[in-house]
Amino acid sequence: MSYQHILFGVDGGIVRLTLNRPDRLNSFNDAMHEEVRDALARLAEDSSARVLLLTGAGRGFCAGQDLSDRAVAPGSTPVDLGASIERNYVPLITRLQRLAMPVVCAVNGVAAGAGANLALACDIVVATRSASFIQAFAKIGLVPDSGGTYFLPRLVGSARAMGLALLGDRLSAEDAERWGLIWKCVDDATYAEEVEKIVQQLAVAPTRGLAAIKRALHASPSNSLDTQLLLERDLQRELGYSDDYREGVAAFLAKRPPQFTGR
Repeated sequence: MSYQHILFGVDGGIVRLTLNRPDRLNSFNDAMHEEVRDALARLAEDSSARVLLLTGAGRGFCAGQDLSDRAVAPGSTPVDLGASIERNYVPLITRLQRLAMPVVCAVNGVAAGAGANLALACDIVVATRSASFIQAFAKIGLVPDSGGTYFLPRLVGSARAMGLALLGDRLSAEDAERWGLIWKCVDDATYAEEVEKIVQQLAVAPTRGLAAIKRALHASPSNSLDTQLLLERDLQRELGYSDDYREGVAAFLAKRPPQFTGR
């Protein structure tokens, strides 16, 4: 499949997926959803992939859904927004959450609506100081989707989640970091360097172990302590048989840098 609305490539274990509709602030239409689905399906089959970097082209990360695709003229038949979410956003968010590798989101500008929640579905979010996050749904009579009502209260607490969702106000990247919504806010001038440092580190890390960390942390909110302890036991047992564990211990004892393969 040739891509018109995204940029996609794998090099040195790093998968780079760039939303590429800069004239529309990288807002999603059906064609871009289809291309992202195809890219993520290819990624799942690529044994060389160790980390996914998701970002946007131009001056913004993602403005969410392209509303020109969902406009409803007076007197016309209403659009079934639920069908669009089921077809496009549900599989996108769940696939990112379940991907067996770290997902780094580089927010280079505004992240609004579904675009904001797409970022929150990733594992590590780094944003430029000039970036912002907007839960714009209330402005058009909708509820935060793409996991917004799931991620927000878990990340920032119910009071702040309610304010963000009901008011739809812009949240600066600095406040997003301070509130615990994202990992880090960095100066625009050093942003590219900081993002590259993170993905390079993750590209040579023990990928199976990182995937297990994701699985454990995602399971934790709904598990009791006893259940979580057993999950940790099971994951640790599985990882104890991995090549990367053997290499990690050998490198530690030999006082040398480890050479992980992701297996």
